[in-house]
Amino acid sequence: MAHIIVMGNEKGGTGKSTTCMHVATALARMGHRVGALDLDLRQQSFARYIENRQAFLAREGLQLASPEYRDLPEIDASRLAPAENVFDHRLSAAVSALETEVDFIVIDCPGSHTRLSQVAHSLADTLVTPLNDSFIDFDLLARIDPETSRVTGPSIYSEMVWNARQLRARAGLKPIDWVVLRNRLGAQQMHNKKKVGAALEQLSRRIGFRVAPGFAERVIFRELFPRGLTLLDLRDVGVETLNISNVAARQELRELMQALRLPGVTVNF
Repeated sequence: MAHIIVMGNEKGGTGKSTTCMHVATALARMGHRVGALDLDLRQQSFARYIENRQAFLAREGLQLASPEYRDLPEIDASRLAPAENVFDHRLSAAVSALETEVDFIVIDCPGSHTRLSQVAHSLADTLVTPLNDSFIDFDLLARIDPETSRVTGPSIYSEMVWNARQLRARAGLKPIDWVVLRNRLGAQQMHNKKKVGAALEQLSRRIGFRVAPGFAERVIFRELFPRGLTLLDLRDVGVETLNISNVAARQELRELMQALRLPGVTVNF
C-alpha cells in the first residue's frame, strides 16, 4: 500500500505546492513510483505545476522522472445515501485507484478548511505543514501570549489534526507523523527567527509534531513553475553550472527529504 504524504495548511502563500512538487519529483527521480492529487479544486497550483512539466518535456523531447497526476473522479451524487458526502467518495476513489500502483501518494490541500482537506488529513501517514517563519503564520498552529510569547493553546487547525489522529487510532492505523516545515526563511530578522523557533519547539512538545527546515525565499522557485521544473532538473535542461543560490536550495531540498524520514527512501542526490 502506498505511503500517503499530505501537505496541509489552512493558510495560503506558504509554499505548499512548491514543496509538493519538489518532494514528489525527488521521490520519482530516486526511483519510486509517485502519484499526485490536488484537492484545491479552484486554484489547482500543484496540478498546474505538473501540467507545465508535461508540456515542457513534450516540447523539448525530454524524459524526466515525474509524479503521475490524477484528477478526482466524478461521482454520481444521486447514487449516494442521504448521509454520504460526495467529496469523501471522490477522494476515496482517487486514492484507491493509486494506492496499489505507486509507492507514495502526494496530496496538496487548499489553503482553507474544506471537507476534502479534512478527510485527507485523516488519510495521512506523513503530514507536512509548511509555515512561513513569522508569528502571523504561527497563529495557524497555536495562540500565544503577546507579552511573553508563550503558547496559551492550540488553534483550530491543530485541533483538526488532533481529530484526524483520533480517527486513525480508532481505525487501528499507525499514527500520523506530523512535520512542521519552516518555509520561506529570510536572511535577515535573526531575532524574530529565534523567537519563532523557540515557540515552535515549545509547541512541538505539547501537541506532537517535528520541526524541519524548509526552503528559503528564492527567485528560482518562481522561475521553475512555468516550465514545471524542480531544482533537481536544472542540469538535465542544460544548466551546467549552478550558482550559489541554486546549490544552497538543492541542499535545503536534501535536508528536507532526510528530515521527512520516509520509509524505504535513501536520499542520494
